[in-house]
Amino acid sequence: MTSSPVPAQRLRDLALLRRVRDRIDREYAEPLDVEALARGVHMSAGHLSRQFRLAYGESPYSYLMTRRIERAMALLRRGDLSVTEVCFAVGCASLGTFSTRFTELVGMPPSTYRAEAARATAGVPACVAKQVTRPVRNREATSRSRT
Repeated sequence: MTSSPVPAQRLRDLALLRRVRDRIDREYAEPLDVEALARGVHMSAGHLSRQFRLAYGESPYSYLMTRRIERAMALLRRGDLSVTEVCFAVGCASLGTFSTRFTELVGMPPSTYRAEAARATAGVPACVAKQVTRPVRNREATSRSRT
């Protein structure tokens, strides 16, 4: 029995989507957009976005911003860079967009996170701090004022 073309195409698409996700993980600080990611795997931007969302539950842009925010959290915990420097270091071009997305994912502005994280993770190994401070995706963070 041979496999039908649809499952074979789906497997090829999943392999390409893993390549896109790996590229985002590697090059999160580079100026990436959905069109460039799609060109890299010979897909249209619309097809890539739809398939990526089906496979991973979020858009490529949302995944990219989550990676950037995760790295920003680590840099802010270090405490030696300003929020603006962190914003540009992780590949964001707009401080406003960075701050808004950071607040959506983490539940507090980057400057507040920097101050609180320095106190909360003092003496904790970086690998443990990274795991327990991982951001929540898809705007699920609750506001500190509501809890």
